[in-house]
Amino acid sequence: MHTSVTVRPATRTDADPLIAVLAEAFHPGPLAEWLIPHPDDRRTVYHRYFTDAFHHGLAHGQVYTTGDQTAVTIWYPRPTPTPTDNPRRVEELEGIAGAYAPKFVLLEEMFDAFHPDQPHHYLAYAAVDPRRQNRGIGTALLTDYHRRLDQLGMPAYLEASNLHNRRLYLRHDYTAGPTIALPTAGPPIWRMWRGAPTGSGRTLFPPTRPRRRSL
Repeated sequence: MHTSVTVRPATRTDADPLIAVLAEAFHPGPLAEWLIPHPDDRRTVYHRYFTDAFHHGLAHGQVYTTGDQTAVTIWYPRPTPTPTDNPRRVEELEGIAGAYAPKFVLLEEMFDAFHPDQPHHYLAYAAVDPRRQNRGIGTALLTDYHRRLDQLGMPAYLEASNLHNRRLYLRHDYTAGPTIALPTAGPPIWRMWRGAPTGSGRTLFPPTRPRRRSL
């Protein structure tokens, strides 16, 4: 366990190192291979994709990092259901991902369609520099934010794209809900919910009805 991790809000001056952490941490894995089978293409597209994700997080969410910039989380408070219709997003993803855009569009649409309506904070991305993983750095980032969520009495939600991450979040008091099944041989996505604290435990995973999109 890493016991000397400093957690702080990220700023624009952190962009280059944290975008690199995001792109490298998410580069391997079944979801990455489904989105972009060719590793070199994946590295190029992922740099553009996570550049967009990082700056969007700064503008609309809450981004946290460590003192040495080796890890990053991007959270979005969602006190009310978020509208899912964003016609511009398709155009943005086409510019980011080129020929691979259809799968990125599909993935984001599936995530939006199965997102809980109950107020919560959404962990969109959590990444640790692959050279610094398994040292408790990611746990320190999560624990810091979860402590504040518990003080607010607010639940958290995320999607886990592999079994390793699923086990990690189970250890952080998340429960697994129904999976998202991606078409065309896509990997399963585990929907994870960390309920608000109650006198007897935590609130249960909320029922979710898929929402229609008009894209």
